[in-house]
Amino acid sequence: MSDVIIGLEVHCQLNRLNSKLFCGCSTRQQGLEPNVMTCPVCLGLPGALPVINKKAVEYAIMVGLALNCKIAEHAQFYRKNYYYPDLPRGFQITQYDYPIASDGVLMVDTDGEERPIRIRGVHMEEDPGRLVHQGSIETSKFVLVDYNRSGMPLLEVVTEPDLRSPKEARRFINKLRNILEYLDVFDGSLEGALRVDANVSLKGGARVEIKNISSYKGVERALLFEISRQQNMRRRGIRVVQETRHYDDERNCTITLRTKEQAEEYRYYPEPDLVPLAVKSWESELKGRLPELPDAKRERFKRQYGISDSHAKVLTAEIRVANYYERVAERCDPRMAATWVADYLKGELNYRDRDIRDAFPPEKMVYILEQLSNGTITDKGAVEVIRALLDEGGDPKDIILARNLAKVETDITRAAVAEVLKENQAAIMDYKAGKAQAFNYLVGMVMKKTGGRADPAEVNLLLRESLECT
Repeated sequence: MSDVIIGLEVHCQLNRLNSKLFCGCSTRQQGLEPNVMTCPVCLGLPGALPVINKKAVEYAIMVGLALNCKIAEHAQFYRKNYYYPDLPRGFQITQYDYPIASDGVLMVDTDGEERPIRIRGVHMEEDPGRLVHQGSIETSKFVLVDYNRSGMPLLEVVTEPDLRSPKEARRFINKLRNILEYLDVFDGSLEGALRVDANVSLKGGARVEIKNISSYKGVERALLFEISRQQNMRRRGIRVVQETRHYDDERNCTITLRTKEQAEEYRYYPEPDLVPLAVKSWESELKGRLPELPDAKRERFKRQYGISDSHAKVLTAEIRVANYYERVAERCDPRMAATWVADYLKGELNYRDRDIRDAFPPEKMVYILEQLSNGTITDKGAVEVIRALLDEGGDPKDIILARNLAKVETDITRAAVAEVLKENQAAIMDYKAGKAQAFNYLVGMVMKKTGGRADPAEVNLLLRESLECT
């Protein structure tokens, strides 16, 4: 998609803070009744004045540093004027000419190669309320407003138009989410925690903005649809107009909302109730508080544990997975732990659409790997234990006993090999004739006869020894 040009505006809630951006209302709003976590400030009542949350400013600077941005000497808040039901003041307090951080870069993996995506700026702003449409945005006869979200601290991370495909855009967002969670300023699992406005065009064509995409997968799907729509219009000789569109996740399509606004239409002017912030002086102290970030952790994992780059990427893609792996690797062979956490456990979690927090404690994984190492269970048995723990819970020792997963003795395997060879003369003849699949068939028959409890390596060895003597 070399002719595709994509830029993103990613809105991330700093939902690890205890209070909103300009008032003392709690950020803990999940599951509450509508409009109960509010006060005169976040409801925009006359005479109510904003007071900046210092911790939010610190978080914003740390995010800027993690994205390799330049921290501003001074940051200033502006009023962005527009009327919408979820904006009780009639304007949004945001940043415009003087963002808190700018000119950054984030390295994104693109088909095995890392490519720099430039960060134009990191802005602080307040979140509007939440609109709840009764039905779809097109058919709804009325809309409800929940102001619990109003005033939530937001960071808007704006990229340059450097992205060249929907897949690359999704990877950028995943990497950004990863960094925010490493910094412990953001929990991406909460509803409304991350929303994306995507600007997309074909080279030489008008730019279309897709507003408020609310899921990570939705960004890729929305961009795929919009690129296809613009390509079809170009083939038919129809001009693409600059506009703002909405992504309908259920129908997987974008629909027109309005013609694209220009910045002048928002009548930005400095927020008179908030003084400019001298933030550059905070940079040195906050840089010293940055944790080990994903790329640095990936390199350390490869160096310290001797694991592959592909495993290191998977294990450091989420801070919770990285922490889980390290707790297992402390007590087991690190390479073995990397394989079983990155490939097997993560695979089973992805299949169930769950994350590592839903998994069993690391101590249970250690026990499984110990039983695997000492030959008590086979790889197949270990996988069965993992699945049982995820689906039913319990103790791995009890599961091994209850399901009779302990590996069979060599004598039992040898007897099974003898029976399979006696029962499958045709397969032996095929093997002797050079048909490799015949051997695989015989291995499968032995594993079936032993209920999958035989050691595959031992089965291979015993079969080859027996076939040579046949």
